[in-house]
Amino acid sequence: MKITIQGEKGSFHEMAARQYFNYDAIDIVPCSTFDLTINKLLAGDADFAVMAIENARSGSILYNYTLIRESGLKILGEQNIRVIQNLMALPGQSINDIKEIRSHPIALAQCMTFLNQYPEITHIESDDTAGSAREISEKKLLGVAAIAGANAADIYGLNILAPGIETFKQNYTRFLIIGSEDKGNKKGNKVSICFSTSHKPGSLAAVLVKLAELEINLSKIQSVPRLNGEWEYMFYLDLELNKNTNSDVIKRVLENKTRNLEILGVYYKGEMLYDN
Repeated sequence: MKITIQGEKGSFHEMAARQYFNYDAIDIVPCSTFDLTINKLLAGDADFAVMAIENARSGSILYNYTLIRESGLKILGEQNIRVIQNLMALPGQSINDIKEIRSHPIALAQCMTFLNQYPEITHIESDDTAGSAREISEKKLLGVAAIAGANAADIYGLNILAPGIETFKQNYTRFLIIGSEDKGNKKGNKVSICFSTSHKPGSLAAVLVKLAELEINLSKIQSVPRLNGEWEYMFYLDLELNKNTNSDVIKRVLENKTRNLEILGVYYKGEMLYDN
């Protein structure tokens, strides 16, 4: 089974993929961008994709909502990962030797309390946490450190100079499992939908009232501009279902109160692994 991810081996995307499927039974297909991750899947070069959608510290990755909707692919599951960030460099160095720290911008933002202790060190944004570690290893870069997961240090032979440097210790990222519509689930306790509404007072409120009447828990709502020049928005909702509702019921109840209503996926709610 091939799983396409944004990032390289040793990244948190790989960790999410291996935890959701099986540590040893999958092949990882690394991609430098989320667009390539989706395109590889659409081209048949992978069976599934794993894509980050939100972080407890940094919020939602808005672009990925649009990518999923426009691709026609479906959300098949989710995986929550406790993100522990580590500062790592080539063996034999200490924090006093470091002049530059490289990592993904979100990873850097997650560690600013630690980084602010070293104002003399330059921060360099990169495409991937694990990719930064790999580059340091391959190019033998002295005086350069990366922020990444512990797996990256193991894979690329780096020493961890400072473990667990993330500011917010409940630093979770939610990853979505993406696949073709024919692999979509019919059963699950969670459904993701998207829609737009008319420009009338109370349009969105009417939708939320209907969901409340069905005793459906709204676990997330996110608005994303439609980029049509009219300042209209797509609303993306995650709904936790009770035993008496399903996606067909939701679609039937909401289709007259929304525009462009789409079921993005039915799946089972991911567990929170607090012992990671």
